[in-house]
Amino acid sequence: MRAFVVPLLFLVGCSQNAAAPSTLKPFQGTLPIKALCTTGMVGDLVRQVGGPDVVVTDLFQAGVDPHTYRASPEDLRRLQSADIVIYNGLHLEGKMASVLERRGQKTPTVGVGDALASLPLPQKPGSREAIYEKGWLLRDGEHSDPHIWFDVLLWSKMVDVVAEKLAEFDPPRAEGYRRRAAAYRERLTKLDAEIEAQIAEIPKEKRVLVTSHDAFRYFGRAYDIDVRGIQGVSTETEASVAHITELVNYLTKAKVKAVFVESSVSSRNMKALIEGCQARGHAVREGGELFSDAMGNPGTPEGTYEGMIRHNVKTVVDALR
Repeated sequence: MRAFVVPLLFLVGCSQNAAAPSTLKPFQGTLPIKALCTTGMVGDLVRQVGGPDVVVTDLFQAGVDPHTYRASPEDLRRLQSADIVIYNGLHLEGKMASVLERRGQKTPTVGVGDALASLPLPQKPGSREAIYEKGWLLRDGEHSDPHIWFDVLLWSKMVDVVAEKLAEFDPPRAEGYRRRAAAYRERLTKLDAEIEAQIAEIPKEKRVLVTSHDAFRYFGRAYDIDVRGIQGVSTETEASVAHITELVNYLTKAKVKAVFVESSVSSRNMKALIEGCQARGHAVREGGELFSDAMGNPGTPEGTYEGMIRHNVKTVVDALR
């Protein structure tokens, strides 16, 4: 396979202020294409679009925190043997940034979230997409919040990004990629409507989602939920005593009855939050475990994107309504 130099837009950690075209050299190897994906969410997306023409390996397994993950020697071997590398971008794979950047000098490399910078904003006042009129991405200081998969309608736009990149990389099978993308996008549109209906079962004043870290802001914007995290958007940030105290005061005053731990984040801070509420005379319980930066185990419903989302929504609705 011929060498490929990844454009600046698609490197982890690059600016989101300007878009630049990318060119993928046509695939010259033997089918199926070997795609290495970072997160399970990206991997599942590529499986749905790639079908039998693409075999996908996920770098991050169930329970792995992508914010703090460091590449192992085995990971480096997998990167070297991949035909194409597809990752989330938007700084999600923080400590992997330099590894992905170096690999991008030799292997076609695509950051699906980074591609949002080149998509035109919708102009449909009053529609479901009106929430994006001021921008696709939510900000976290100088960077964008990378947890875009928690808005199913927003994530469905990544389906076409993957389809077009695979079509560019493998032109003879472009029609198949686009056909599967259209079918998957339709499923996600139905899932988005399903979530809206389920969240509507929670009274508006009870729609408060407190989690281990601030991964659910896109979920909150999309489905009208007040979202608060103990740690910041990245788990590399530590929760301060002052912030936990602030949350204790809020939960006690608002009489929030449930908070949620995450499968890829330590529950230590959540236990401190619950104990703090108890000391104030307010009983708050763990409403269940949510999947945030990693999906469930392969072979389980939560090991797919749709199954993970359905699990999270059911857990939240059952605990808060």
